[in-house]
Amino acid sequence: MKKEENQTENLDVLDILLDEENESPITLYDENDKAIQFDQVAIIPMEEKLFAILKPIDEMEGVSDDEAIVFRVDEKESGENDLVIETDEALAMRVFDEFYRLLDEIEENQK
Repeated sequence: MKKEENQTENLDVLDILLDEENESPITLYDENDKAIQFDQVAIIPMEEKLFAILKPIDEMEGVSDDEAIVFRVDEKESGENDLVIETDEALAMRVFDEFYRLLDEIEENQK
């Protein structure tokens, strides 16, 4: 999926994802150039790759209101980063498992 080009035109998708002050939705475009807005849930480093868990704000076919999607951050030949939906279900589940493990760890540390 391509990132939004208007307000984030000069920012790499990785800069947007790692900006702790960014509370704006992330707009990506599907293969039909349809804009879809997402809320960022988490960034998970795993297996020498970086993954983003994003929850669609806009309706997406095949995705229910309470689901999130795992995207892999891929570097293009140009050096720019791109978000690609992780199609390996087992890997996507490991990313979610790591996310839940980190949430449990945070909760334990707050006690």
